[in-house]
Amino acid sequence: MHIAQQGASQVVCQVLGGRNLNQVLSTVLQRTPGLAPQQRGALQDLSYGTLRFCGQLRRVLEQLLHHPLQDERVRCLLLVALYQLQYGKSAPYAVVDHAVRAALKINAKTGGLVNAVLRNFLRNRDALLEFAAQSEEGRYSYPQWWIDALKAQYGARAESILLAGNLHPPMTLRVNRRRTAPADYVALLAQHDIQASLIEPDAVLLAQPLPVDKLPGFFDGLVSVQDAGAQYAAHLLDVHDGMRVLDACAAPGGKSTHLLELAQIDVVALDKDALRLERVRENMQRLHLHAQVLDGDASWPDTWWDGLPFQRILADVPCSASGVVRRHPDIKWLRRPEDIDGFAQQQLQILSALWRLLERDGKLLYTTCSVFEQENQQVISSFLQQRDDARQLPLSAAGSGARFNSDATFQFNEGQLLPDDHHDGFFYALLHKHA
Repeated sequence: MHIAQQGASQVVCQVLGGRNLNQVLSTVLQRTPGLAPQQRGALQDLSYGTLRFCGQLRRVLEQLLHHPLQDERVRCLLLVALYQLQYGKSAPYAVVDHAVRAALKINAKTGGLVNAVLRNFLRNRDALLEFAAQSEEGRYSYPQWWIDALKAQYGARAESILLAGNLHPPMTLRVNRRRTAPADYVALLAQHDIQASLIEPDAVLLAQPLPVDKLPGFFDGLVSVQDAGAQYAAHLLDVHDGMRVLDACAAPGGKSTHLLELAQIDVVALDKDALRLERVRENMQRLHLHAQVLDGDASWPDTWWDGLPFQRILADVPCSASGVVRRHPDIKWLRRPEDIDGFAQQQLQILSALWRLLERDGKLLYTTCSVFEQENQQVISSFLQQRDDARQLPLSAAGSGARFNSDATFQFNEGQLLPDDHHDGFFYALLHKHA
């Protein structure tokens, strides 16, 4: 256990220092050879969990320390151990004992301090947690600016959004209708003793997450892993056979492949990240689909566009990813308020650049995985003020081709889908180019 604690503390330290969780975790695992699969899983779980509840854990630790720690590595180790004691299933004595062992490897003088801090938490847990909850950052485990922004935008609904972001994310599959029917795949899962339910036209929610190699037919292209909220994009874009369609920020290819599963169309899958484009190609190959995969920047079409217009464009633009923090808890601590302004400017630039690629009477679907209106409807409103040939269509319009259950449709409050037990948070705006 102490190896997992030590590795997770390294990950947490680097993320709180400004680095991306996935990149840091990958590096730490590579530098810790010989780990058993269970140890690798524990290291990852401790890293994610500590960052998910970091606001609360930091408030608790502040009360337990009489003086600020000089060694940030020990501080992060204590955060990891506190997470284990509060949210893990290991015996408390084992967590404390292994944390002391991990501390001694960092600094021989810190074992006693770590032991005393963790035992003090166990003795005074309720009072410490109650005190931490008196601050909003300690209660919700988000930066205060983030909490303030959601409260200003959503009012009483802000709390449910914050709490949803601290849940473990659901695992949802998208059934490839070219290969099988959704109901038939649910029946196939049942034959393999895998509990699941159909929650949207193509979306199957697993009762428990599973490795993809345990999913029947995954490598034969029967299903893909994709959040139910992300699956709305292909339906909303309203594609029909024979259309030329651009997926402007395509990697890793989930939405491109979904579009190809719905209709016989000519898809251009564009992304400026060459490494992530390999994921697009891999997904196309696994699903037995084909698209033109291009390395290019959606903001600068002149560097890659062949001059032929598109009938449909999907603009899944870069954003704060504030709607998917339960999958990426580091985002809460990496983002800054000024980042949202920067994303909004970039999003408007991409939208304006892509608009001239859309033919008359065509449709463009703008989407983010953000819950901040500054990146969402405010961007769309700014764009509409600049263009007299654009209008925003209601998502409930019959012509959208969308088919959702009534609960999901109800949550589309002016395009904003809020995170819940079934899906992450997304924003959608469907634009029509008229004469």
